[in-house]
Amino acid sequence: MDAVPIEVVWHQASGVLALAWADGRAARLSGPVLRAACKCAGCEQRRRSGEPVQAPIDTQLTALHPVGPQGLQLVFSDGHDRGIYPWPYLHQLSLEPCA
Repeated sequence: MDAVPIEVVWHQASGVLALAWADGRAARLSGPVLRAACKCAGCEQRRRSGEPVQAPIDTQLTALHPVGPQGLQLVFSDGHDRGIYPWPYLHQLSLEPCA
């Protein structure tokens, strides 16, 4: 399966990222879900040390930047901007019940 979405829509008012995939799946990923799923080195280190990566319920997606054909860099209202979200990872998040 090609893990590049066929549609990407950022709903700025709600901070939700909507993705549609070629396999027919669609997801609306909220700021808190995306922030808690960050795979940057700092967040991964916290997870390895047993500390959960959580985001306040009011965390918003404030910007997104394409990273070539690989995915997106997301910026959050808490100032966090280090995570790159590859398309396959966003597709995986789209499959999870919390999405």
